[in-house]
Order: sequence, then structure tokens, then C-alpha cells
Amino acid sequence: MTGGAGFIGSHLVRRLLAEGHSVDILDNFQTGSRENLSHDVGKIGRLIEQNVADPFSGAYDGIFHLACPASPIHYQTTPLETFRTAVWGTWQVMEACRLSGARVVIASTSEVYGNPLIHPQTEEYFGNVNPVGLRSCYDEGKRGGETVAMDYRRVHGVDARIVRIFNTYGPRMLFNDGRVVSNFCHQALLGNPLTVYGEGTQTRSFCFVSDMVDGLVLAMEKDDFDGPVNLGNPVEYRVIDLARMVLSLSSSPSSIVFKPLPSDDPSRRKPDITKARAILGWEPRIPVEEGLLRTIKEFQDRLGRHGN
Repeated sequence: MTGGAGFIGSHLVRRLLAEGHSVDILDNFQTGSRENLSHDVGKIGRLIEQNVADPFSGAYDGIFHLACPASPIHYQTTPLETFRTAVWGTWQVMEACRLSGARVVIASTSEVYGNPLIHPQTEEYFGNVNPVGLRSCYDEGKRGGETVAMDYRRVHGVDARIVRIFNTYGPRMLFNDGRVVSNFCHQALLGNPLTVYGEGTQTRSFCFVSDMVDGLVLAMEKDDFDGPVNLGNPVEYRVIDLARMVLSLSSSPSSIVFKPLPSDDPSRRKPDITKARAILGWEPRIPVEEGLLRTIKEFQDRLGRHGN
């Protein structure tokens, strides 16, 4: 698994180990955390500490490719490295699959749709992406990664499965990753004002990490996979309503402050998961309130251990 020390990756690693699989992890710990793997030390196979954009090889039945900075704070800090990871990293993964005959699940993103002009977003929508904006290193990088995967599938017959991940949240998110759930939970627990951009009327859909892991496993196990496939929660929330929900669930005295919208920030984001239901038999099960409570509890525990 590439990116196995990251937020989603570490949850997926634990799931696969619990099912009795042997798992190697490739991660350079740019945004991943060794603490995320601490409970699984001794169970993991090889830990390959390198950038996924550099060549690697191994005898694998399947590869989950999750490695790439995924939050605006991180990918805008290292835009060239992010684009290289998204495109050339996927190339290296596909080459490893070509040589080993491994099946691969490519973790793409809802950001390939950009600031969408249709709602909800179906897999047939080609997107509305600014190729020269501050987010383009990630948005266009992931689009390029999908191109590499599909061309390896067409040219070399690699069994590549693309899943487009929509907003996912839960325990082990980085406090400072800049995404809305982690920002709100962290700020609320510290008693700091919650930062809402614009008027907070932009919408997002939030999928709890255990549901996302279920979808990724199903994508790997399905024999007949016709992708790309959206994975996300089709229940839509306004950002301002999420902020109020976090304040209530955390019993925080924090206020809400409003700041200007970032460049190219999508106004609406909601997956159409018709294909996920039909192909994988998948849909999210954890309500947002329950997922937020679990996330807030884990954030509290981690703040108690490490501070802010």
C-alpha cells in the first residue's frame, strides 16, 4: 500500500491485517505519521520509506495506491512535488503492477471535478478545473494520474480500478491539514474561533473513514469493475451548519469567524453514488453526527497526549 501511514491508509492497513493479509507499506512520511502505524508494528511486512515517484518493485497480488498530499495546506506548499507524486507516482505504481501482475486500486479524488457545473457529480462528468490555479497541482495531477492508470489498462492490460474519494473524515486526521472537519474539531477543542470561509453556504458531503475503507476493499475484491467509481456520502451539508454541529457535539464555547473564500474553492460538492451501489453494493452507513462524535473523542485523546 502506498501512503499506508496516512489517514485513510492507516485505517485500511489495520483492516487488511485483521483479515489476515500480508501488507507492505510504501510511505515517505511527508503527511503520514509513524504514530498511525504504532499499533501495527510487528504485523506489517516491509516498510519501504521512499517517495512513490521513485521506482519500486515486489511480488504483490494487489496494490492500493493512496500516496499523495491531499489537503490544500500541504499540496499548495509543495506544488511541484505534489504534481510529480500524483502523475509520476501513479506511473511507478502501474509499472510495478505491470511487472508483477497485481491488481491496483487507484485513490483518485472528487477534485477531478473542480468547481462543478453539474450537481450531484456523476462519473461521466468531465469537470470544471482551473489548470493554472493554486489547486491545479493536485486537481490536474490527479486527473493526470487517472490518465496514466487508464492508458496502462488499455496498453498493458493492468487491472486498474479508479475510485474518486469525496470528503472523508475520522480519527487520525492531521490537526493542521486544513480540511474543514479537522479544522473545526481542532479549533473547537482548543476553544479557538471556528474559521468559516465565505458565508459558509458552500456545501460538502462527509464520509466516515470506516465506510471509505469498506468501499476501497470492495473495489479491490470485485471481479468485474467498470470505473471510475465515486465513493462518498451523498448527504449534503452547508459548511456553516457543520460548524454549528461541531460546536454542539463538542460542547465548545468557541465562536465562528468568517474569512474570504480561497481561490477556486468549489461551491458545491456531492457525489452521485449510483455506480458504487450497483457495482460494489456499497453506500455509507455512519451518520455524520456519530462520525463527528468519534472524531472529536479521538482528537481529545490525542490532544491530551501531545497538546496542540
